[in-house]
Amino acid sequence: MSSPTTPGFTPVPTIPPVPPRRHRSMAGAFVLIILGGFFLLWTMGFLSGAKVGHWFANYWPLLLILWGIVKVIEHIQAQREGTRTSGIGAGGILLVITIVVSGLIAKQIDRHWAGWREQINIDDTDFPIFGGEEYNFNDNLEQDFPVSASLKVIDNHGAVSIHPSDDNKITVVVRKRIWAESQGDADKYNSETKPTITAIGGLVTVLANVEAAGDHRIETDLDISLPRKVPVSVTSRRGDVNISGRTGNIDVSSQHADTSVDDVTGNVKVSQERGSVKVEQVTGDVHIEGRVNEVSVADVKGSAQLDGEFQESVKLERITKTVSFKSSRTDMEFAGIGGSLDLDSDELHAEQLAGPLHLTTRSKNIRLDDVSGDVRLQDDNGTVEIGMRKLGNVQIDNRNGDVQLSVPDKAGFRLDARVRDGQIQSEFPELKVDNNDRESKANGTVGNGASHIVVNNEHDGFEIHKASAGGPREGVSGGVPGGVPGSKQSKGGKSLPAPKEDVEPSEN
Repeated sequence: MSSPTTPGFTPVPTIPPVPPRRHRSMAGAFVLIILGGFFLLWTMGFLSGAKVGHWFANYWPLLLILWGIVKVIEHIQAQREGTRTSGIGAGGILLVITIVVSGLIAKQIDRHWAGWREQINIDDTDFPIFGGEEYNFNDNLEQDFPVSASLKVIDNHGAVSIHPSDDNKITVVVRKRIWAESQGDADKYNSETKPTITAIGGLVTVLANVEAAGDHRIETDLDISLPRKVPVSVTSRRGDVNISGRTGNIDVSSQHADTSVDDVTGNVKVSQERGSVKVEQVTGDVHIEGRVNEVSVADVKGSAQLDGEFQESVKLERITKTVSFKSSRTDMEFAGIGGSLDLDSDELHAEQLAGPLHLTTRSKNIRLDDVSGDVRLQDDNGTVEIGMRKLGNVQIDNRNGDVQLSVPDKAGFRLDARVRDGQIQSEFPELKVDNNDRESKANGTVGNGASHIVVNNEHDGFEIHKASAGGPREGVSGGVPGGVPGSKQSKGGKSLPAPKEDVEPSEN
């Protein structure tokens, strides 16, 4: 027998044992299955997005606990089989980090959501996918209205409509929309949010009571009829407000609304954030304040006061007494308006204004027709065109834009005008005009010189024209012969440069 030492003997190599195979971890798969199940129920409508978010914000650590339980079970199973326990891996670490970070963020949002949505004026109605299914409920309230009492309406989520009744009762028609997971939940929320009418002293209060159900999405529209002579106050956070046919003062405080008030014998005050305001046919004074997209005021026999920021357009028509307008870019006051005024971020056009008129603005093209009385105007970066029906004292200060003034041909006035980088043109031969390359001047007296006209313009020209007593003379648009409102005139055969524009917010 050969031995390992025997010549020619070849030893057989020893084959090492195969290590037990390591199983892949199932922890990540279980977590993904649970998350996917919740999102599937959400997309199929069985759960609302708000509820899924609330559950995740409060119970996300259970996903890590489940992950740990699965890993313990896998470790025990691996010891029994004599195999190695699988690690977490890079993908598992990333998933754990994602769950932890998302959970912490969701918890902070869930904790502070109520306060944030109040500050930025949003709620669940801005995100309809978060509300569940819609259920509708109707109700009706009625009782006698006390003599000489006033009405206060509080409805933070829903429209309010108020109109006169034919008797001495207050009638409230309630139309309620509730978003809930089931009919049972909706019935519960409906019973908790019944509107009420309470009378204490000389005040009757209609409360929509939508907050009684907590954060659940509920909208309650109130259609109210009551005696015409009742003064009305409305507080609304989200929902349109419509009031008509009142003999008494109106006070509206609202957000996210379109407010309409008409046919009022009394004063009207509206304080509003966002939306539009429309006020018509008022015998008293009108006061509008806040930050509103659009404003329209017409047929007011008293005064009109507008304070705040009006981002898109302002339209005023036929206001008998003083009009006052104050915003970050425009300060305006005049004695009344027999025609109309349109104001947006770039243009101001008005006709039949009664002075004394004070106007300070910037980055606007201005055209005023049929103006009577004194005028004091300051503008930057825009053209100014004024047509006088009855001439008073006029002072115009402008920068980067032509100034064009039309005065009645029989008017008497004294002129002192100075422009830089522009020329002066006059249709009154009594005026002395001295045009130079850098600075031009004009002065003199026409007629009895009863009115004083002072014009200072930087970087553009000045033109003064004759107009008939009824407005601009025939063939003149904005006081420019044969021209177009806002058109540029030539200087020495060359086109004048367009006015420079400042970067401003789109507000009036």
